[in-house]
Amino acid sequence: MSLKMRPTVVAKRPAPFTRRAIVGVTCRAQRSPSTTSAAFSAPAATTAAASLLGCLAAQLLGAQLALAEFRLPPIDNDPHRCERGYVGNTIGQANAVSDKLLDLRQCSYRGADLHGRVLAGALLAEADMQGANLQEAVLTKAYAVNVNMAGADLTNAVVDRVDFSGANLRGVRFINTVVTGAQFEGADLAESVWEDALIGSQDVGKLCDNPTLTGESRAQVGCRVRK
Repeated sequence: MSLKMRPTVVAKRPAPFTRRAIVGVTCRAQRSPSTTSAAFSAPAATTAAASLLGCLAAQLLGAQLALAEFRLPPIDNDPHRCERGYVGNTIGQANAVSDKLLDLRQCSYRGADLHGRVLAGALLAEADMQGANLQEAVLTKAYAVNVNMAGADLTNAVVDRVDFSGANLRGVRFINTVVTGAQFEGADLAESVWEDALIGSQDVGKLCDNPTLTGESRAQVGCRVRK
């Protein structure tokens, strides 16, 4: 008789402005119909019991993770908080560690010169960065849900683990930009430029699944030709 563990993992997408980890694991012991209880040896029983305990431990861990919920803090009430965007993260640099949260939500940087700024770990949700100069900027671990970056220039920038869900990226220049681990669900990518961009393989898939990425933009990303 053989026992097979069948773990089932269920992931649930968090709502905007919320990060929630939900993991469920179901442990099952299935007995092969071709065997009898007499053939079930003591060593096999011991191994099965150990496997079951391991699976139950994973289930307990999943239950603990399900209780873990992470929410963004209220918008910083500092009247000068938006000015920090012109300075960026000067302590943690690209690792997104800072002495103070870089809260730039709903700030306006329309047409601003943010060349070379390190915005690692910045909260950019609903910020207006239309036409901004973000050449060589570092956006590692930035939260840019619903940001308006239409026409912005991210040439030679680093876009690492940035959440662009629902963002307006229409006409953004990602020329020679490094793109890894980013989210583009619901983003407007129409007329965006990706010449010589260094894009992770998983990111290519996400970009190509976006219906707003069309024409020359798809070819630059490396999407397969649609039949």
